[in-house]
Amino acid sequence: MLGKIEHLGIAVKDLEKANQTYEKLLGRKPYKSEAVESEHVMTSFFKSGKNKIELLAATHEDSAIAKYIEKRGEGIHHVAFNVKDIKAELKRLEKEGFKILNHEPKKGADNKWVAFIHPKSANGVLVELCQEIEE
Repeated sequence: MLGKIEHLGIAVKDLEKANQTYEKLLGRKPYKSEAVESEHVMTSFFKSGKNKIELLAATHEDSAIAKYIEKRGEGIHHVAFNVKDIKAELKRLEKEGFKILNHEPKKGADNKWVAFIHPKSANGVLVELCQEIEE
């Protein structure tokens, strides 16, 4: 089953400007910035109480984030949920009829295994599943 909302992902054109905006909005600096080379994005993470916000900026014009911004503009890109067993959850959701974008989890930002559910399966919302990578 899906757990709590892990974070909201927000697509931005300029990460530095967006960081400044969210620093003012939330009254704090990001606690982490990280490149995810496989996705061609640079991320910044902010905490707001128990919640997290991930800003995502494209590092390559062919990345999914660049294409998203070109098509839809900046804004909420995805909602991420914590899961305890990402592979089991992917199987469960596929049996429920959801279109799975990643049948095998991949390493994402913030020390997580991630996989995505197609927005057409979830009322237009890209859903990310996140499982903490245990070392």
